[in-house]
Amino acid sequence: MLPERQSSALAAIASLLIACALVFLLFPQAQARAEDTAPTCDEFGLALLSSPIAPWKGAPLRVIFATEKPLAGELALIAPEGKIAAQTSDMQGGPPYFWFAEIASPEAGTWQAKLTREGAAPGCRDVVREIVVKRKQPRGPRAGNGVWPVRSQWNRQTENLYSAWIEKLFDAPLDEELTWKSMDGVLHDQSRNVLFDHLGLHEDRKGTIIQPDCADVPYFLRAYFAFKMGLPFGYAKCTRGDGGVPPRCPQWWNIVKEEPPAAVGTGASGMIEPAGFFGIFGPPEPPTMRRRTPQRVPQRPKGLVPGFQYYLATTVADAVHSGNGRTAADDDNTDYYPVPLTQDTLRPGTIYADPYGHVLILVKRVAQTGEGAGVFLAVDGQPDGTVARKRFWRGNFLFAQDPALGSPGFKRFRPIVQEKKSTLRRLTNAEIAKDHDYGDFSLEQSTLGVEDFYDRMDDVMSPKPLDPMQAMKGAITSLEEQVNTRVNSVENGRKYLAGGGKTVDMPDGASIFETTGAWEDFATPSRDLRLLIAIDVVRNFPDRVARRPERYAMPAGKTTAEVKAELEATLQSELRARKFSYIRTDGSSWTLTLDDLLGRLADLEIAYNVNDCVEVRWGALEGSEEASTCKRHAPEAQRQKMASDYRPWFSERRRPPRG
Repeated sequence: MLPERQSSALAAIASLLIACALVFLLFPQAQARAEDTAPTCDEFGLALLSSPIAPWKGAPLRVIFATEKPLAGELALIAPEGKIAAQTSDMQGGPPYFWFAEIASPEAGTWQAKLTREGAAPGCRDVVREIVVKRKQPRGPRAGNGVWPVRSQWNRQTENLYSAWIEKLFDAPLDEELTWKSMDGVLHDQSRNVLFDHLGLHEDRKGTIIQPDCADVPYFLRAYFAFKMGLPFGYAKCTRGDGGVPPRCPQWWNIVKEEPPAAVGTGASGMIEPAGFFGIFGPPEPPTMRRRTPQRVPQRPKGLVPGFQYYLATTVADAVHSGNGRTAADDDNTDYYPVPLTQDTLRPGTIYADPYGHVLILVKRVAQTGEGAGVFLAVDGQPDGTVARKRFWRGNFLFAQDPALGSPGFKRFRPIVQEKKSTLRRLTNAEIAKDHDYGDFSLEQSTLGVEDFYDRMDDVMSPKPLDPMQAMKGAITSLEEQVNTRVNSVENGRKYLAGGGKTVDMPDGASIFETTGAWEDFATPSRDLRLLIAIDVVRNFPDRVARRPERYAMPAGKTTAEVKAELEATLQSELRARKFSYIRTDGSSWTLTLDDLLGRLADLEIAYNVNDCVEVRWGALEGSEEASTCKRHAPEAQRQKMASDYRPWFSERRRPPRG
């Protein structure tokens, strides 16, 4: 530096120091504020949910604290007098991560929910939120304009709470098989549903029956959460896609701009019967007993709770179907958008739309450990109203790239925002990609082939190489779960016939996979096609290991051929050891092994007809002791069409395109 410039610089620095000194002398509090300034804490996605919406001492107080990062921590509920009334370090989820605590009978006063996070900056370790518990029950919210009033917005915080609520709703040990006869069995379970009677209107004590099918399940759960939390909600009216064109959604309705009532039929009792959904009014009469008299659906009833129940059971249930999930990946005018395949984006509440019309919703991720592979768990609904939890694997989550079928894969609900004059709209793909709270729009899945997709999912679930023997046994367990689920479906068909159900007409062509009425409720063509694919996955597992040995932790000192031979031997012993039972026509039980089932593949290709006895539906050999109780067969014309026209779809493991 030149001497004159150095002199000028020193003079400027001296002047600055003198000025700063004067500031601190004249205003000493400025120094204190500078020293005491709280650190900037990373609170992205941090959210608290306390239920009910207006806590009072006569109702349990339930609290969820959700966060983005997996910092070990502890949630404490501190009573008004300062005593810790509940405490837990059980961090669940991933991501989001959350803690849950409950007080059965909270005393009146100001409570604190305190989350202490290990590893956070000193000034960010403790996060405290106050919760005021009233002595008397406050008045619950009331209906306003629209189906329900909007009090909040969708963002990272509410999305995290939605994911945590979903996971808590369907939580159970990994080896426990979860099945409910209807969705209300889940939502009305106070031990599972953090939002049970959240509004204080006894809205979950009405004895309502909620039985959505697979396409309805994500919408019902999203609408239920939005209703309780005062969030926007809407749905698209979509085509099913045909002629090589994926489904399109020309209309969108929401809780502010409602869909006008449409004409439907009524049953013999005059009760409104929305097609394809049992709803809160209970199951419909058999198709042969219905009479369809066109009439206009009555207006949504007044009152917040009756209006919501009607909206869910009639409006939404009649509007959505599997086409809503199979829209083109780059289409903006949809309810769902595709996400990348990562642990961070595949959160509870993410849906999976398979190319053949089935829809599942993720409810939990189980991380990989030294003892087992990573697992994604999902739930789905069936035409008979049952809801079951199942693992992600090739037998349950089908994938194919075919423009005629639409875009399958994992997708999330498109965020809905409220604008001026309370109007609602959905974000576009570009807006989602740039949004700080989301940023997860991706066309990755649409670029993957079938094997690439499943390989990619293996990597997401289990980043570290898998023990090949453990991985194969996991696949066998998944097959076993799928078989037991089919047991329930076939049993429902047996009960239908035993209860006097008439012979059911079989739809023509591809409609056997997608229709309404008793065939949809009790026949199992879609389930059986998936079962056949699942069996193929298990049978071919040793070949898969041999094809991709780098994906597995191959035993030291053994060749790929030796590992494959050991897998094949273990596969046979496992299939012979694992058993299941079904109820025969006369009510007696019959037990089979998975190996028995694999020996009946040809029979299972034509075993989906509800008009056949259950023995035929399980492939019992004609003239055998197992088949001796069979008393009923499908009409010969139906049997011939199944054996000739429709069998290739099952033997070739493919579903015909629509149109």
